[in-house]
Amino acid sequence: MTDPARGTTQRNGTTSPRYGNRPTMKDVAARAGVGLKTVSRVVNSEPGVTPDTERRVQEAITALGFRRNDSARILRKGRTASIGLVLEDLADPFYGPLSRAVEEVARDHGALLINGSSAEDPAREQELVLALCARRVDGLVVIPAGDDHRYLEPEISAGVATVFVDRPAGRIDCDAVLSDSFGGARDAVAHLIAHGHRRIGFIGDQPRIHTAIERLGGYRAAMNDAALPVDEAWMSLGATDPSRVLAAAETMLSGPEPVTALFAGNNRVTVTAVRVLAAQPGRAALVGFDDFELADLLSPGVTVVAQDAAQLGRTAATMLFRRLEGAGEEPRQVVLPTRLISRGSGEIRPAHWS
Repeated sequence: MTDPARGTTQRNGTTSPRYGNRPTMKDVAARAGVGLKTVSRVVNSEPGVTPDTERRVQEAITALGFRRNDSARILRKGRTASIGLVLEDLADPFYGPLSRAVEEVARDHGALLINGSSAEDPAREQELVLALCARRVDGLVVIPAGDDHRYLEPEISAGVATVFVDRPAGRIDCDAVLSDSFGGARDAVAHLIAHGHRRIGFIGDQPRIHTAIERLGGYRAAMNDAALPVDEAWMSLGATDPSRVLAAAETMLSGPEPVTALFAGNNRVTVTAVRVLAAQPGRAALVGFDDFELADLLSPGVTVVAQDAAQLGRTAATMLFRRLEGAGEEPRQVVLPTRLISRGSGEIRPAHWS
C-alpha cells in the first residue's frame, strides 16, 4: 500500500521509500526507530551513539540504500570535495597513468575527480575549465592546449587552486610540473651522435606547444655540442597525424643525402616513424620521446626517452592539495628528470660507420 502524502510504501509492516524517491534521514530514522539527530550523528561519524543503536541505523541505511546528501555541507564549508582534470587527449596512452595517479591522490584526500579532454583545442580547453569552475570544483589539474590562460585569473583569485602539468601556463604565474623535455631530447640526439650519426632528422609536434619547442631546442643543442650542422630540411614541426608524419619522414629519408637517424618528438610520431622505417630497405636509427606499449617487443626494440607520467600526475595532485590545505608559497615549477632506455633502434649505426 502506498501513502501518496509521504511517498513511501508499506511492505510487511515496514516503511520503504517509494520507487523514484531518494530515501531520506527521516526514512532511516523511522526504520531504525530512532530520532533524526541520532541518524545524523551516525552518518557524520559523530560520538554519542551506543554500538547497538549505531548497528540498527547502519542496517536501516543499507536496507534503504540511503546516501548522504552533501549539498548543505558543501554550502556550509564552501568546498565540494571535487577536483577537475583537463587532459589534452583521452585516447593518448601517455595520459592513462597520469590520470590514475591524480585520481589516487584525490581519493586519499576524500575528493572526487572529474576529467575531460580539450582535444588539443584551446577554445575547448577554456570552455571545459570554466564549466568545471561553474560546478565549483575546489581545484584544477590542467594539461594545457592553449598558450594564454589569463581567463583563469578570476577563478584562481576566487580560490580555485590550479596546477599545470606537462606544459606551463601561458601568460599567468601558476604552479607547474614538467618533464625535462630539453634535457631528454639533448640526451636522445647525443646518443645517436655517439653511434656515428651526423645527419639526424627531428619530427615534432605543433610549434605552439611548449614541449615541442623544448625538444627542438634539445635537438639543436646536441647537434651544436658536437659541432654538427643542422639543415632546415631535417626539422619538421606540425600535427602528429600519421599522414603528416609519414610525409615528413619519407622526405628526410630520401634524396641524395638522406638523414641516417630520426628523433621522434612524442609517442604518436614514434609509432608512425616505426611504420615508415619498417618499409625502408636501408633502415635508419630511431629514438622516440615517450615510451609506448610493446616498444620493447618490436624488432629491434625502440629506444626511447621515457617520462614518468604517473609521477607527473602524483606530483601535480600533491601540489594541488597543498594549495587547498593553505600552503602560501609562491607559484613553483617542478621539473622531473627523464631517462634514456636503449633497446636497439637507437643503436643502429649508419652504413658508412666503421
